[in-house]
Amino acid sequence: MSRLKRHRETHQVSRLGWLRAAVLGANDGIVSTSSLILGVALADGSPQSVLIAGVAALVAGAMSMAAGEYVSVSAQSDTEEADLAKERRELSEEIEHERDELTRIYQGRGLDAELARKVALQLMEHDALGAHARDELGISEMSTARPVQAALTSAASFAAGAALPLLVVILAPPRLLVLATVVASLVFLVLLGVVSARTGGAGTLKAAMRVVFWGGLAMAITAGVGSLFGTSVQ
Repeated sequence: MSRLKRHRETHQVSRLGWLRAAVLGANDGIVSTSSLILGVALADGSPQSVLIAGVAALVAGAMSMAAGEYVSVSAQSDTEEADLAKERRELSEEIEHERDELTRIYQGRGLDAELARKVALQLMEHDALGAHARDELGISEMSTARPVQAALTSAASFAAGAALPLLVVILAPPRLLVLATVVASLVFLVLLGVVSARTGGAGTLKAAMRVVFWGGLAMAITAGVGSLFGTSVQ
């Protein structure tokens, strides 16, 4: 067996589809649920009302994330299908123009005219639509939209993220609920940033700081609104 056949490369970009949905869902689950818990708690909500609000946020958020991801990624998938259908028509009606188009693309990437023409001809003989989808439209197997995968990943990751501050509500003493929620949520966000960065092969410090800053800001604003609302009601 040749060295070329033995060598198999894996790249982090192949994980972008589900990783983006998972990180977005988990981050949103932690931030939105903990923010709601803080807002209700600081508005002088009872522990029971805080827990009910948190559970409602988990269920509604997971369903919303699933629906939103499915709709948005489906729109991307529809656009890809429309572009591919257009490309099929052009390949059947204007094959020479499509060869020239692919040749110019390869010339723009650094090949001389003769070699670019040979590459275009050989790739189109092998898989004309695949060559144009990849090199003209930027559509590949790794980047293809997958609505169901995105929806399920987002819903599951949101529920997992939202369950963490809910667990704090259940376990923490009522007098320490606000402090425990803030501290635990920030810790959860740091862990999320580290895990997502390592999964994607990126630097952990920058990812952790990013999620902590924006998550902390969202919680602070919501807590402030809840505190003001509670004071005004009193």
